Amino acid sequence: MNAPKAPTPSQPPDPSRSSYYISDALYGELIAGFTDWQDDTRAVTDVGARDEFRRLIEREARLLDQFRYDDWLAMYLPECVYWAPSTPNAGDPRREIAVMFDDRRRLEDRIYRINTGFAWSQAPQSRTVRLVTNVEVFATATSNVRMLRSNFLISEFWDKETRMLTGWAGHRVVRSGDGWKIAAKQINLLECYQAIRNLSIIL
Repeated sequence: MNAPKAPTPSQPPDPSRSSYYISDALYGELIAGFTDWQDDTRAVTDVGARDEFRRLIEREARLLDQFRYDDWLAMYLPECVYWAPSTPNAGDPRREIAVMFDDRRRLEDRIYRINTGFAWSQAPQSRTVRLVTNVEVFATATSNVRMLRSNFLISEFWDKETRMLTGWAGHRVVRSGDGWKIAAKQINLLECYQAIRNLSIIL
């Protein structure tokens, strides 16, 4: 198999087609960004700012419940990471199995399969209701980057069965233009180290 050609100056890299940005540097930045960030001294207490980020997380949940996957993905930066660790303390995704670890290309592949209607694990398609609560906002060393923590409860109905998925999520958001985009999402499932039936929905 031939290796993919490296992007040229006249051909900017396309994260939808290549995982070029997934590197040791990105892993290092990801782990550092999601380590020791929930510090009360960094908590953003401004009501307006907290409400803005609460609306962002609530909108993400609504779009997923409404199957509006393209609109959901538009909330993310082109070079993004979607990470569900398999251990309660997250760890290093280079050295341990993750429940999910997707870049932009993989997320688009996942959405494409769901939209075809031929993904067997989504036949019929799951119906979901997401509850998000306890939204907290934390400042970082960079003024245009914020960390968000929220608790979630997902009720999934599929093939006459309802199951509950619960845990907490960490979002790393970056100011982009007049708004905020999600650079990375870490989904910390309460039962992450247990046998979990095929997670074919986007969490």
